Amino acid sequence: MVKSKQHHILTHRGDAIATPLKGSALLNCAILNKANAFSPDERIEFALDGLLPPDIETLDEQVARAYEEYQQKDTDLERHIFLRSLQDHNELLLYRLLTDHIIEMMPIIYTPVVGEACQKFSEIYRKPRGLFVAYPHKDRIPELLANIPFPEIDVIVVTDGERILGLGDQGAGGMGIPIGKLSLYTLVGGIDPAKVLPVILDVGTNNKERLDDPMYIGWRHERITGDDYYAFVDGFVNAVKDVLPDVLLQFEDFAQTHAKPLLDKYRDQLCTFNDDIQGTAAVTLGALLAAVKVAGSSLDAQRIVVLGGGSAGTGICEQLVQAMVDDGMSEAEARSRFWIVDRNGLIRDDQSDLLSFQKPFVRSVAELADWSNHDDDAFGLANTIKMVQPTVLIGVSGQPGLFSKELICEMAAHTSRPIIFPLTNPTSRVEATPADLLSWTEGRALVATGSPFDDVELDGKHYPIAQCNNAYIFPAMGLAICASGARRVSDGMFMAASYALSEQSPALTGEGDGLLPTLDLVQNVSKKVALAVALQAQKEGLAPQKTEAENVRSIDEAFWHPIYSPLVATS
Repeated sequence: MVKSKQHHILTHRGDAIATPLKGSALLNCAILNKANAFSPDERIEFALDGLLPPDIETLDEQVARAYEEYQQKDTDLERHIFLRSLQDHNELLLYRLLTDHIIEMMPIIYTPVVGEACQKFSEIYRKPRGLFVAYPHKDRIPELLANIPFPEIDVIVVTDGERILGLGDQGAGGMGIPIGKLSLYTLVGGIDPAKVLPVILDVGTNNKERLDDPMYIGWRHERITGDDYYAFVDGFVNAVKDVLPDVLLQFEDFAQTHAKPLLDKYRDQLCTFNDDIQGTAAVTLGALLAAVKVAGSSLDAQRIVVLGGGSAGTGICEQLVQAMVDDGMSEAEARSRFWIVDRNGLIRDDQSDLLSFQKPFVRSVAELADWSNHDDDAFGLANTIKMVQPTVLIGVSGQPGLFSKELICEMAAHTSRPIIFPLTNPTSRVEATPADLLSWTEGRALVATGSPFDDVELDGKHYPIAQCNNAYIFPAMGLAICASGARRVSDGMFMAASYALSEQSPALTGEGDGLLPTLDLVQNVSKKVALAVALQAQKEGLAPQKTEAENVRSIDEAFWHPIYSPLVATS
């Protein structure tokens, strides 16, 4: 096994951290730097006197200064750059700042602003973070992993940059996604920032704008495809299994042609999941379970149209199918409740270009015989809504504005409480805004979005808008795995997460009208979801047995908090 060459940077000694770094080397280590908060004794012991101003600050004072500077930024991108710069300078200060302003800053550090940050990643690049695994280094991947600064890694988020949110191929700029995602693992799931690793598998890009950009920092080559691509990914996964065998490896923003095959190949080889497929599905199910109860209905009574037949859309459908089956419905009956509309219209059995994960949801052309009598675009979204009269409409298309007024009014004419989830990220790509959806349905719609939106005021009534944010799920999954010692990630663990999330819906607990808890509560939500996941992992034999009280204690102990630890010097 190849070991990290930097294993000496820090070790934990009870409540203290031991490190050999001193002087400017210590100040340049973002995970250990306290800036002006180093104590007088630490300043002497670590040769910091003279390198810092004499005034000794508290963490609260540092947060106040950082927030004041943050507020002076004029655009969301500038705010994102400021937070990333702070992360590169003093990680603990960043997470204390984010914790104090979580609702305000989560959209800045991750979606939707991270989308623009990925598009401009090369322009705003300042300091290396994470691991860049470029295709020309395909034979040296274990060596690259040995170069990471900290040897104890709990969570890796990896992307190849091909399908960044709804923005497509961003090449090496996709590194912004693992960086942002892991920020939420720490902020929401309490994963120690010294134990996370963002990774970009740079296999080139087909984005001509990136290739022609003189500032582009990635490998200037068209994307590697086919067997060469899969061999490269395989080399990376095998190196991770060798160097970091106990890590949680999360796949993120891979193209739909790769996402499901990679998940299927590796899910039984190491602790891994794909958040676009499983996390999105879990949070959507959690919100939908709450919505159907608010509507006075049940999951098995729904007719569900999904716009977008990629890995996210079909992943949502598979999660909902399993929930229906768990409630006693046959699988065939459950699948009959779904109509998936992709770029070529409703997914049907006369189409020859279907992907393997789409085929379980095909509709028979025979059952659609009379559809052509109603519309020239017989299998498009509008006619599908006319013919199906859905109770639930979900958008994961990546195309803005496709939920039109005419279409929504048609849906609302046939159901008293239409459930409408436009889930595409970022905000610029959303299928419809909550304000329009509520206006077009006279306030009857039950709405959850993928991007953050302000609450809606309509006819004197206040409508809280739930964000189907994967941050309710994936950080809790990481926390549960770290705390419980789970060896794999199962579908049952995601199902447990969905139900635990739905049970915390303010609309069901009597604490408000929102379908999901507000984001200022997300850390507590994460702990409750993590407990449900840990118990499910034990139930399936994937984690050591503990009592519920022991699991609660393990989760609390594993949850990292942004509090300066005393430092001690090592030789």
